[in-house]
Amino acid sequence: MIIDRRALIGTGLAATGLTLAAAPTIARAAPLPAAEGDMALGSPKAGVQVVEYASLSCSHCAHWNNEVFPAFKTRFIDTGKVRYVFREYLTQPYAFAAAGYLLARRVGPARYFEVIDTIFKQQAAIFDSDDQWGGLLKIGKGFGLTEAQFTAALEDKKALAVVNARVEKATVRDQIEVTPTFFVNGQRYEGGLAIETMAAAIAKAAASKPAPSKPVKG
Repeated sequence: MIIDRRALIGTGLAATGLTLAAAPTIARAAPLPAAEGDMALGSPKAGVQVVEYASLSCSHCAHWNNEVFPAFKTRFIDTGKVRYVFREYLTQPYAFAAAGYLLARRVGPARYFEVIDTIFKQQAAIFDSDDQWGGLLKIGKGFGLTEAQFTAALEDKKALAVVNARVEKATVRDQIEVTPTFFVNGQRYEGGLAIETMAAAIAKAAASKPAPSKPVKG
């Protein structure tokens, strides 16, 4: 996949997320091992790890980010109870999701989550406009990028290959088929969890003594 202006303009595709059958539950009793490209918030010493696989083109992921994540962050991340790990995934339209991640990486780690949040909040409007390139360009400029820098980021084939490689590994290693997918201390939960459902999962994980984790070959 090569991302260029043609791939992002006038696609007419709506962000719908995946509707594939749920993958088998992976038996785990400990937080997931670190993976290349992880972006995280919260204390590394937190007793519970929440890993989210999400796609910037998934409407369900956008809803969870916009409606649930603020309360989740205040209640669990900011209080030191949870270490939140975000892992990038791609759903249709793939070019848009990948372009969003390339943009966030180009802006840099310090503002990565700000870019992700902005894209999710503007996702519906961008799709409705049928100008995905223009929508992302506006966001890039809002974070200080020139049009030339934005274009260079989206045309970076090496960076795109890295995104694709991470997604391929995730598909095999963690059997990701649905977005969003969460792992709470290794326990899989699929779909956009309500805040109280997430709270119950976190409480269950906090009350359980995890077994030592084994490295996962990627």
